Amino acid sequence: MNRVEYLHTMNEITDWDNETLTRLVSTQLSEQAISQIINPPFILEREKYMMALHWHPEIVPNDLLSTRINAMFPSVLDEIIIPTQHNDLVSWDSYSGVEVDSYSKEFNRKVQLLFHFDSNRLEHAHTFKSMLSHTYKYRASQFFDFLETLTNPTFKDRIAEAVAITELDKETLDFVQVSSAKLKMLIDRNFSDIPEQSIKNKLIPAWFQELKEFYEPHLVNRAIIFLKTVKEIVKSKFVLTYFYETQEVIEETRALGCGIVIPHPEQFWPILLADYDVDGYEVWNPQSREFSEFLIQTVIKKNQTLTKKKRSLLVFMGDDTHMSEKIKELDKQEPEKAKREIGYQPAWEDPAIQKSLVYGQFDKKSIILEYKARLLNPQP
Repeated sequence: MNRVEYLHTMNEITDWDNETLTRLVSTQLSEQAISQIINPPFILEREKYMMALHWHPEIVPNDLLSTRINAMFPSVLDEIIIPTQHNDLVSWDSYSGVEVDSYSKEFNRKVQLLFHFDSNRLEHAHTFKSMLSHTYKYRASQFFDFLETLTNPTFKDRIAEAVAITELDKETLDFVQVSSAKLKMLIDRNFSDIPEQSIKNKLIPAWFQELKEFYEPHLVNRAIIFLKTVKEIVKSKFVLTYFYETQEVIEETRALGCGIVIPHPEQFWPILLADYDVDGYEVWNPQSREFSEFLIQTVIKKNQTLTKKKRSLLVFMGDDTHMSEKIKELDKQEPEKAKREIGYQPAWEDPAIQKSLVYGQFDKKSIILEYKARLLNPQP
């Protein structure tokens, strides 16, 4: 189908539409995607210790991930690898992990926490798993709210707000709304065949990226910028009290003997004052790296005031790798996300950050040993 033919089919579903949606929601990896997974872009020959406690495997299976990690870190002497899917408990060897959305009523914000387990401790985690299921479904409902906002006149105020922020022209707005309506029609017709894990916000901009086959790239790019703004408005309208409260999730998981890490705290800094029962803070990741030295100093100061009964706080670094980015065609990858790698945390070697690490007596080797010990022998 050529460009002119497609432009006359906006109110009908074509074979191209069906084939494109099927490909976008598929959990099957192409040969090209597999090759991109098992062949890392560089090798870290000198790395002796590897920590990966904040990353998202998404639909990539563990055997392919293991091949990538082994190729990238050929000289590692000790490691701790625990995946953290969003609100979905996943496992790696003897460990399991999850990144959970919760509500901190102390400062009225949604926050995220990383939970890490010795998998043997999850046999009786029925309540926690039910909490995760509720949170996963509620978080997933944001996708439908996003799509409704783009297509339903009821939400015209949200659209007007996004138009004002982005100064969007009418031509692009029409394109966004008509194309979104077609996507909604497609999803409604094929919903029973779409894998649950494929219903995510990023499906919408991914659909628009595919439309570059028929529309000018600059038009699509403007539309995607607008979509990001709409998504943020939709997220701001989400009812936070539908999430479990942060304190009750911590209490439930501590009873199971888990480890808890606060990821990218600079994105919701009041959490530093909440005094939650956690094992430590993530002081660096690729999208949270402006205040690493300050966060390390914060951990040091908190440790100086601890009672003997409480374990000291640790510092962690996370790569926040999303493996779904690695399986896209190269020209459709988001460069900032695509360059993240499981276990790659160059800040450990940054001279400025190292100065603070030395002062706090923190190093990757000792933190790996200590955190493994905590997961094996949690405090009663």
